[in-house]
Amino acid sequence: MSRDELVFNVASVKRRTIALGPGTRMAIWFQGCDIGCEGCCNPELQPLAPRHLVGLSELLEVAADSKESLGVEGVTLIGGEPTMQRFLPELARGIRGLGMGVILFTGREFSELDPELVENVDTVIDGRFVSADRDYDRNLIGSRNQKIVNVTDRYSGSTWFTESRCDFVEVDLDGDELITNGSVF
Repeated sequence: MSRDELVFNVASVKRRTIALGPGTRMAIWFQGCDIGCEGCCNPELQPLAPRHLVGLSELLEVAADSKESLGVEGVTLIGGEPTMQRFLPELARGIRGLGMGVILFTGREFSELDPELVENVDTVIDGRFVSADRDYDRNLIGSRNQKIVNVTDRYSGSTWFTESRCDFVEVDLDGDELITNGSVF
């Protein structure tokens, strides 16, 4: 199967952010979630419907350009539920092939993840969001049951997720759409 045949259901891409992990990052939000956590921070990304169907080659070109022109160090895969994307291991492998780090947010447990995906990510934040057990101490981690799993050493020394939560929001205008990300309580 050629790279152009590997398609992803993408809700949004932010080419440069400091709000979704250590360093300057690119973020890809995927459309669709089969977990449906109550109180999800992105409920509009839960419906299992096509949003923007984007090929692997195009996503990797955007990542490479973001690295070159914007100084982006890594990519955060978020959603929706990224693991619903059939070709996510290929995307993660391609991003790593560009010399970029990969952080994955998933509602699934680390032990449930495809081994091919795991070998191509650096850090996984895993577990369902549990609204009754909110985590107000760690950056971008929604509930206390969620774990930070460093698969490689790339981000293992970073305190970005475990430092005291800071309230911040990035706001961008993308055409007619207002896009925000970050955390405010």
